Amino acid sequence: MKQIIITISGFHGVGKSTLSKYISEKYGLKRVSSGELFRRIASERGISLEELSKIAENDYSIDRYIDELMRKECSAGGCVGDGLLSGWMLKDVADIKIWLKSPLSLRVKRIADREGRDYDEVYRETVLREESEVKRFKEIYGIDVLDLSIYDYVIDTSKISLDGLYRLADLIINEYLTLRG
Repeated sequence: MKQIIITISGFHGVGKSTLSKYISEKYGLKRVSSGELFRRIASERGISLEELSKIAENDYSIDRYIDELMRKECSAGGCVGDGLLSGWMLKDVADIKIWLKSPLSLRVKRIADREGRDYDEVYRETVLREESEVKRFKEIYGIDVLDLSIYDYVIDTSKISLDGLYRLADLIINEYLTLRG
């Protein structure tokens, strides 16, 4: 387990953090979250995520810093990386790459409920953030985040319970470990 690298990718509110925390705790892996790093940078600057997204559209050093940290922290192994680009940033070294998806309306509801915020405000912010990210990552890295061809598994989290998602992740990881020998 110490050398395995797992990535959990997807847009905001699909369950990346929830699943990566579960995997990290159950399998004793280090967890690196690009979303948490982005939120930390926004907090340190005293600005909103939306404001930081706007700044990042013109200052690519923010994304490059986060993505390089993801590569550096996870490339040695024993890591689960979660973030929109974690699969892409670790595609050449990751053992298991998972993309989580869910309809926008459900993702926004999850975020609004989790943060105790207004649905419409979260909807607007989420759409703007995701549009900004799709554009930035195309410009910075030439990556089309909507290209799911690099992922080993694509899971719709609107069609599975949280316990079911955990069981599915366990199955994927245990099958990989069994086949690896």
